[in-house]
Amino acid sequence: MKTFNVIRLSFVVLILFILTVPVFAQRTMEIKLASLVPENTPWGQSINHLAAEWSRVTNGQIVMRVFHGGTAGSEAQTMTLLKSNQIQAAIFTTMGLSSVTPELMAVSYPFLIRDDAELEEVLRRIKPDLEAKMQQSGFITLAWANAGWVKLFAKSPVVTPDDLRKIRLGSSQDQPELMQAFRQMGYNVVAADLTEIVMALQSGRIDVTYISPVFAAGTQLFGVAKNMSSINVAPFMGGILMNEITWRRIPDRFKPALLEACKKIEKEIEASIANLDADALTTMERHGLIVHQLTSAQSQIWYDDTNKYEDRLVGGARPIFNREYYTRIRNILADIRRGK
Repeated sequence: MKTFNVIRLSFVVLILFILTVPVFAQRTMEIKLASLVPENTPWGQSINHLAAEWSRVTNGQIVMRVFHGGTAGSEAQTMTLLKSNQIQAAIFTTMGLSSVTPELMAVSYPFLIRDDAELEEVLRRIKPDLEAKMQQSGFITLAWANAGWVKLFAKSPVVTPDDLRKIRLGSSQDQPELMQAFRQMGYNVVAADLTEIVMALQSGRIDVTYISPVFAAGTQLFGVAKNMSSINVAPFMGGILMNEITWRRIPDRFKPALLEACKKIEKEIEASIANLDADALTTMERHGLIVHQLTSAQSQIWYDDTNKYEDRLVGGARPIFNREYYTRIRNILADIRRGK
């Protein structure tokens, strides 16, 4: 009888084990990711691709649920949700990323970094330190991407800094560092949020603004500000952050494949944005936009003029841009321009 009871108990344990295995095998981890950009954009499509890849490489054990088009709120609201773990990941622009790591704003120092090649090399050298600072603040950086370049769009041609100083420059309060920087450089800055920028141009409250070509095309802003200067004002960055709480919950065996998927998305987004920028410019030119191609000498006037205000932008007790990172970037650029 005792042997029979042991056999029966063993049989019951075996049955319970068999019944519970599928439950654990099917257990999934949901990650909510918030994005400010619409789904039908390169960013939106790439994030959907990323969600599919994360599901594929984890055999469906990680499910990414994407909230497109700013449904989670502004960047500040999204950051609050991320910190409280109500969402687990989010896409941020330079402004959102710099709220976690202020040093990043040095990348957007006006007229400092001049082209894609320079930006790529600068980021290659400083990204590890920036990512370490992000992690110290409780976030993992899954991906970075250059989301294009900010350009000057004006009602009248702007070829030199003096041209810009004669008119009213619209600047969003969501970009306080750039607003302060242009004021310190002697420009007549008027606060104008992105949502009202076209109306501000139409009403004459402002005469010029700095914005990406894709935004200018999408809002028809170029219909009022028909003149674009070819010089790059600053790069426009984007990045995907995940809170560290969630990252720690992901099984280590999945992490290399997940990060590899993120690296592929970086390249995909940058290629898409570059094509979108080119298409936007072609379309706008076809409909009346005048692109003023600055010569090397004309561009150098902007660079020399900005250099005169270095102490105001990175000096003092409360600099607009982090002096250490500005100096690092300036030194990297000096190496590049010397052909190193």
